[in-house]
Amino acid sequence: MKKLALAVAAAAALTSGVSHAYTMGTFTNGFVVPNVIHDGGNSSTAVGIISRTATAVHWTFFNQNSGHVTDGCFVTTANDYTPFVWATESGVGLANTRGYLVFGAVAGAASTCASPKVLAAGGSAVIAGHAFEYNLAAKDVYYTPVIDGDLTVTGTAIDAWGPLDITDVAGAASFGNTLYMRYYIDGAAGGDDTRIAVWSTGNHAGSKTVNMFDDKQGVKSVNFVLTNSEQDFVDPEGIVGRPATFKDGFITWATNGLIETGLAGAGTPIVAPNLGAIFSYSVISAPAFGAVQTILNAHNP
Repeated sequence: MKKLALAVAAAAALTSGVSHAYTMGTFTNGFVVPNVIHDGGNSSTAVGIISRTATAVHWTFFNQNSGHVTDGCFVTTANDYTPFVWATESGVGLANTRGYLVFGAVAGAASTCASPKVLAAGGSAVIAGHAFEYNLAAKDVYYTPVIDGDLTVTGTAIDAWGPLDITDVAGAASFGNTLYMRYYIDGAAGGDDTRIAVWSTGNHAGSKTVNMFDDKQGVKSVNFVLTNSEQDFVDPEGIVGRPATFKDGFITWATNGLIETGLAGAGTPIVAPNLGAIFSYSVISAPAFGAVQTILNAHNP
């Protein structure tokens, strides 16, 4: 494999065309911001919401294990833009708490926050969103990918979603695809660093046997450890057994296993293989670039 510059690799990831390709930049009944955090001062995730029609938009913040933490609602008019800064909207006690946000439009035109809390039907094309994370101290900002819907959910009210209520997101990859996750590191603190974000609708926690490739087609089997059920932010420099010379390349993970799809009696999870949605991107910081960059991680059925 010829060594690719990061910009070329990013373009390849953005243009890879497969049957379950990521989609972004469309209007749907809702969307997911798969990685959200603020530090109470210098840094935060900021989201912008555009609505085509008048509606109420409910949002929910989930922790990394998809536990419901807090939610809220705002009303939009037709052709409206709403800024949403997580540091402002989160409330107290959530500084440095990583998780994800889900935004959903309420069914029915000109809805209010008091309207029946039912998610708009798939295909209704009501809202779209974009997001970024800023750091005032570093004077830096980087793109946070937003996963388009349509959202597929259980019948639970939109303001009471829990760990099992969001069952699929159309703009993500299908669980069971192979992810190709980029890294660019130097093995030193404060140098070239990568964090790999992984989000899914099901329980992906555990140690995964993966192949780690460098930029010379070298490969070694290692373990990729995910500690949370639905949102992780992994440092590839810490992978045990990584060859010291592996500093620029990608990790392939054939996603498979059991995904929770609902609850049976006494709260027992119902599980099934290779169901649900999964999504990954890499955040790369390199002093030579003078900025943090985001790369979408490719996937293949």
